[in-house]
Amino acid sequence: MGNYIDALPYGVIGLGPDGTAQTYNATESALAGLPKSRVLGVHFFDHIAQCMNNFMVAQRFEDEPELDATIDFVLTLRMRPTPVKLRLLQSLPITRHYILVERTVSAGRA
Repeated sequence: MGNYIDALPYGVIGLGPDGTAQTYNATESALAGLPKSRVLGVHFFDHIAQCMNNFMVAQRFEDEPELDATIDFVLTLRMRPTPVKLRLLQSLPITRHYILVERTVSAGRA
């Protein structure tokens, strides 16, 4: 399954019930500038993406057992502010939940 996830044109982050990153695709690794070896097995919101450790992202996984939402978000950690769309996915009893990250380049921007 890793090869299929790595081929997707958007970032895929899969988190276990304890918040550790269990899936981190090649696209997200390249665009975020973080190798998989630094992310996998680490608590995602505490050590990797503190900018998502808030009511808009992390808290929703705790509060909403069924979640399929797309939100506009600005990534700010380790990079210049980067507007993205995040799709938050969770469906119990499946224990892994996902964050999909779509970065877009606006017209007139490099």
